[in-house]
Amino acid sequence: MEIRSMTLSDVGEVAELDKICFSIPWSQQAFTDEMENPIAVYFVAAENEKLIGYGGFWQAADEGDITNIAVLPEYRRCGVGSEILKKLVNRAMSMGLVQLNLEVRKGNKPARGLYSKFGFEPIGERKRYYSDNNEDAVIMAKRLNTDE
Repeated sequence: MEIRSMTLSDVGEVAELDKICFSIPWSQQAFTDEMENPIAVYFVAAENEKLIGYGGFWQAADEGDITNIAVLPEYRRCGVGSEILKKLVNRAMSMGLVQLNLEVRKGNKPARGLYSKFGFEPIGERKRYYSDNNEDAVIMAKRLNTDE
């Protein structure tokens, strides 16, 4: 498996992957826009040239907000999400960011477990955050610089 920066040529395949993974997927145009967004950082996971996952964040001042991490169902629980998240954390640290934040569905225990394993902690909730079923989101954060 290879984790590399997402490119414009990946956008179509990433958009198809997103449709499989999320009930409210992003459009291909949204991913195209992200490739031109100066505050966006995205990586893809590929196996034998097939995209099997992706993840990204937006930089906002000295923090990053993880937008999405997605892995094809048949590759879940194989370490793909961990490798993507590790790459995102390392990039955020190399950029000098002090914190990463994200929202995750309250009922998504596997994702919450992954984030907890990487040191993300719940810091709040957003009630009725997801428009498809009004599920609450758990806000999680990870401090990147502990010398403060």
